[in-house]
This record gives sequence, C-alpha cells and structure tokens, in this order.
Amino acid sequence: MMEAIPGELEGLNAVLGDIGHLAVAVSGGVDSLTLAQAAHRRLGADAEMIHAVSPAVPVEATARTRTLAEREGWALRLVDAGEFDDPNYLANPVNRCFFCKSALYGSLSRLTDRAVVSGANTDDLGDYRPGMEAASNNGVRHPFIEAGIDKRGVRAIGRVLGLGSLADLPASPCLSSRIETGITVTSEALEFVHAVESRVAAWLAERGGFPGAVRCRIRREGAAVELDTASLELLSQEQARGLHEEVDQMAASRGYVSPVPFEPYRMGSAFLKDAAS
Repeated sequence: MMEAIPGELEGLNAVLGDIGHLAVAVSGGVDSLTLAQAAHRRLGADAEMIHAVSPAVPVEATARTRTLAEREGWALRLVDAGEFDDPNYLANPVNRCFFCKSALYGSLSRLTDRAVVSGANTDDLGDYRPGMEAASNNGVRHPFIEAGIDKRGVRAIGRVLGLGSLADLPASPCLSSRIETGITVTSEALEFVHAVESRVAAWLAERGGFPGAVRCRIRREGAAVELDTASLELLSQEQARGLHEEVDQMAASRGYVSPVPFEPYRMGSAFLKDAAS
C-alpha cells in the first residue's frame, strides 16, 4: 500500500496553516474529501466544510460527505449553489464549468467570511479547466496545488488520514459533464444519467466486476454508455441481455433512441471544445 511522502503532508499542513480560517468546498470526491479531512486535522474549528447539493451532484457524493463529516466531527453545511438558476449554465456551452463554479464560489463567499479553498491538484493544471478561472475570479485558493501535490499524492494522503476505501474513489466529474456540449442541461436528463450509471455499476458489482469509469452520455444522436474494457467484456455475454433491455427501456421511456450502445470509455467525450458556445 502506497503511503504519503512525509514532505507532501507536511507541505499541505504548512499551506493550510498559512491560510488559517478557511472553508473547504467539498464536492464529495476524493480530492475535496481528503482536503477537508486534512484541514479538520490541522485547523480544527478554524476549518468549515461546505457541500453544494444540486441535480448535478450524485446523491452518493452527498451521502459520503455527510457520513464522513459525522464520523470525524467536521463542521459541515449543505447549501444550494444556485447554478440551475443561471441560463448560461443550463445552455451547456464549452465553458459551462465557469458558470457552475462562479455560482458555487459566489454563494460560498456570501455565506462565509473565511478563505474558500478547493481540492484541485497539480494534475488539473494540464487540462482546459474554465472552473479554475472562476476560482481565480473569486479568490479561491488550492492548497494541493500550492503544496505541489498531484492526484497520486492526494490518494496517499487520504489513506494516511484514515479515509480508507474513499482514497481509491474513481474520478467522477459532475453529472452535467455527461451531456454533450451545446445540449441543454435539465434535471430530468441528469436523473436519467444517474439512474443508468447506478444500474449498470450495480449489475457489474453483483457479478464480481470492479467498475471503473461508468458513464452514460447524452449525445445529439441519443444516449450511450461508456465502460472500461473488462466491464464491456462482461456486458458482451448472453447473461447481460436483460440489463441491455432494461437500459433500452429506461431510454425509450424518456424519449431517447434505443437500443443504447455500450462503448469503450473515452474521458471527456461529451466535451466538444470546438462546439459553438
């Protein structure tokens, strides 16, 4: 089992100590949960955790955040960031994340006078991340980045801080990331995405699979499910016919074309950078 490099945790603690009175924006993923745990251990009552509840946030993310907060004694607040009130966000342009994070960080700055911090790590610096621009506009700090910590380091620190299996959570961006750029974001579409992903993941787990990425994409031509290679092999077997039929029925009942294709996972395949915004 990989352990945290002492210097990484020490560096993170130094950054947290420098910031002091802070509020962690907790999405429920491994990065923000690890940061929240580190901030709580380092700062105690000077660290507050704020989790935004939204149609784009899986209920599992909210549940694990609440469970960990209760177990560890975090000061946790649940809020509605209000991104679904912004027509720019709902239009799902190429920079949708900018509007999402602007709503989030704007809401947090109105709720607290503490410095707001995020769980972004150095691996996030190489991609197109309009949410980082929103963070900059709102004075948000990124302790992992300031301490030079990447995703590997985040997971290692999470293990040392007692997160257990949560340290190995697969990456799972918000549900809106499943909707192809330019297609309007609706709560109904996100409910469908979550229902399909949950059903497919449960089916795989029941048969001994270890689902990696499970993504239900909404494209202009209809819905599709993307999976890792091992999961696709399981779902190519005759025993999977019932699941395929179930997913097809779920799609048809919501007006999507069926049958729903099952395809290899492609990171960010719904993100069309060249699409008109």
